[in-house]
Amino acid sequence: MTDNDKPDSVPESNVETDGGVAASRETADYLDARINIFSPSTPFMRDHLKIVWTMFVAWAIVVFGPVTATYLATDFMTSITVLGFPLHYFLTAVCAPSGALVLSFIYARKRDKLDAKYGIDHSSTQRETETEPAATDGGIDE
Repeated sequence: MTDNDKPDSVPESNVETDGGVAASRETADYLDARINIFSPSTPFMRDHLKIVWTMFVAWAIVVFGPVTATYLATDFMTSITVLGFPLHYFLTAVCAPSGALVLSFIYARKRDKLDAKYGIDHSSTQRETETEPAATDGGIDE
């Protein structure tokens, strides 16, 4: 086997990827496609990037919002107490990490729905094992 050949254990597929930049095709293999983040052309890539950017903006607000609010309204954020803690501390120490965790669960659910919409099944990603035994000399054929 040369460097340009595909390994024998990888099944040959007739599915052509579009790289996220060509015209949309029904035969695109969405799991192996390269993505152009600024110009995705496949519906899956567009929908996935919408989710990614939405979740990124929500994360930035959840994590950096309390810090920014404390900077802009110091007296307000330090004078209010929640469960015995100043509001700025409670939001930064409890709500920001909890919010990031909740956002990760929301992303996972949205991604599962997107995968189901486009028929992507991650349970069948295991490749067939080779039928010949592994070489004892480190894989070098003589």
